[in-house]
Amino acid sequence: MNVGIVGAGAWGTALAVHLASRAASAPRVTLWARDAAKAREIDRARENALYLPGIALPAALCVTADLARVAAAELLIVATPVAALIEATRRLADAGARACLVWLSKGFVSDDEGVALAHQRIAPRWDAPVGVVSGPSFAEEVARGLPTALTVAATAPALAAEVAALLRGDTLRAYESDDIAGVETGGAVKNVLAIAAGASDALGFGHNARAALITRGLAETGRLAAALGGRRETLMGLAGVGDLVLTCTGDLSRNRRVGLALAKGKALPWILADLGHVAEGVGAARAVRRLAAQHAVDMPICEAVDRALHEGLPVGEAVAELLRREPRPEAH
Repeated sequence: MNVGIVGAGAWGTALAVHLASRAASAPRVTLWARDAAKAREIDRARENALYLPGIALPAALCVTADLARVAAAELLIVATPVAALIEATRRLADAGARACLVWLSKGFVSDDEGVALAHQRIAPRWDAPVGVVSGPSFAEEVARGLPTALTVAATAPALAAEVAALLRGDTLRAYESDDIAGVETGGAVKNVLAIAAGASDALGFGHNARAALITRGLAETGRLAAALGGRRETLMGLAGVGDLVLTCTGDLSRNRRVGLALAKGKALPWILADLGHVAEGVGAARAVRRLAAQHAVDMPICEAVDRALHEGLPVGEAVAELLRREPRPEAH
């Protein structure tokens, strides 16, 4: 199979390395970088020094800035930040792409119609089935060949099965899901909750508080997933609790690092500049709050994160407000 990957960031490069490193079953992989000079440098050095330093690119992996070469692939994988996802699919369509399409992006998309899950906007405009790859997966560990498990969901079961089979190999496991709404919701909301977890740790609240935050955050995610057409039980899997635990506790988590810095009094523009990478939870916090209001879903942790990020609410005051909430019977 000829696979085209759009986006030469950490995750796109890591997946390209994984696929192109397969033995006899390796597909032909082309990795597209937006900047031509960057593409030439990655191809010459056989390393993406900016996003995955120290990871050698397989000789079979082609790096290009020519989108037409990628658009001709039999399977398309978009690995851009979620804010660029719709534009990336539009450019692929303009370049003549007609193959099945999946994305690695985690978050919500926003356009003139409002905030939505990515498949709700892309599927009606794409001629072939579309899907998403999600789950607990730091790019660096995937590129190094460390054990990882992922979930693939699609608008057509055959596509989910095909992509999962393509991804499986060596230390990477891939599972199929028929709940694309649940998988996408889990991947988006966990980034918001990771900011909360980082802030909790920075304030010295301890392991008990972090565990409670993860658990109640998972309940919030399940409520929103159900409102968006997903199933709560999907959040018990890799795209839900698996990704949530990783992002809330792993030191490689960008969103967790945002929360750590925010609780230490750093201004958001400084945090993002220092991070040097996209932290999807910053934009997702606002999107989650809008969707929660639209569907009358109670999401107090996500709301507190949004107010701390975008309305200047001090993190300590946000925590105090959460603790003052009237206790209720535990619900999931």
